[in-house]
Amino acid sequence: MTLQRLGRPAMLVLLSVIVLYPLVWMLGSSFKAPEEVLNNMSVFPEVFTPGNYTDGWGHFDVAFGRFFLNSAMVAGLTVVANCVSCLLAAYAFARLKFRLRGFWFAIMIGTLLLPGHVLIVPQFVMFKTFGWVGGDWPYAPLIVPQLLATEAFFVFLMVQFMRGVPRELDDAAKIDGCSPYGVFKHVILPLSRPALVSTAIFSFIWTWNDFFRQLVYLSDLEKYTAPVALTLFIDSSGQSAVGPMFAMSVLSLLPVFLFFVAFQRMLVEGINTTGLKG
Repeated sequence: MTLQRLGRPAMLVLLSVIVLYPLVWMLGSSFKAPEEVLNNMSVFPEVFTPGNYTDGWGHFDVAFGRFFLNSAMVAGLTVVANCVSCLLAAYAFARLKFRLRGFWFAIMIGTLLLPGHVLIVPQFVMFKTFGWVGGDWPYAPLIVPQLLATEAFFVFLMVQFMRGVPRELDDAAKIDGCSPYGVFKHVILPLSRPALVSTAIFSFIWTWNDFFRQLVYLSDLEKYTAPVALTLFIDSSGQSAVGPMFAMSVLSLLPVFLFFVAFQRMLVEGINTTGLKG
C-alpha cells in the first residue's frame, strides 16, 4: 500500500522533470557563453554570462523591444477580433434559426480538418491582390481575417457553451420585449464570460507563438514580431549568437507565462463550463 502511494507521486515528479528540463536548460543556457552552450548539457553554466541579455536586446539595428511591441499589437488585436466575431457567429449557430443552419455549421466544423499550411498559398495570392502584402500596414493579413470568424475552433467552443445556457432565459427576455439582439446583449453576452476568457487566452498564446504566417507576410525588419526576430540570431553563414538567442527566447516566453498565470483560474472554469450541454 505504501509503495502504491509513493509510486504515483514519484511518477508525476519524473514526468515533470522530463517535461520541464528543456525549459530549465534554456534558462540556464541564456547565462552561458556561446562556446559553452553546445558543449555543456548541464543546466548550470560554468561561466555566468548575464551579458547575453544586453547583447541580445541590442543585437540588431532595431531594439528587441520593438519586436515585443509588434507581437503585443498583433496578439492584442487578434484577441479582440476573435472574441467579437466568433461570439457573434456562435450566437447565430446556437440560438437563431435560419435555412441550412446545420449544413453551414457542418461546413465550418469541416474546416478544422484543413491544415493551415494548405491554405497559405491561396490566402497569400488573395491578400497580395488586395495590396495587403508589403503594404503600409503588413499586419492586415494576420488580423483582418480574424474579424470574419475564421477560427472554427473558437466558434465551436462558444456554441457548445451557449447550448448549456437554458433557453428559458431567452424566452423570459423575449416576454420582457427583447429582440434577438436584446437577448444576445442582456442574456448570452454576460453569461458567455468563461468562453470568452478561454478564447482570449488561447488566441493570445497561439498568436504570440505563431511563426509560419508571420514569417510569410512580414518582410521589413522593423515590422518583425518576436518569433520571427529570434531566427535572425542564426544566419546563413553559420555565424550564430546562441547565447543572446536563448536570452531573448526566455524573455519571449514571459508574456505567455504571465498571461496564463493571470487567467489560469478563468481558463479552467471556461473549459469546464464549455463542456456542459443543456
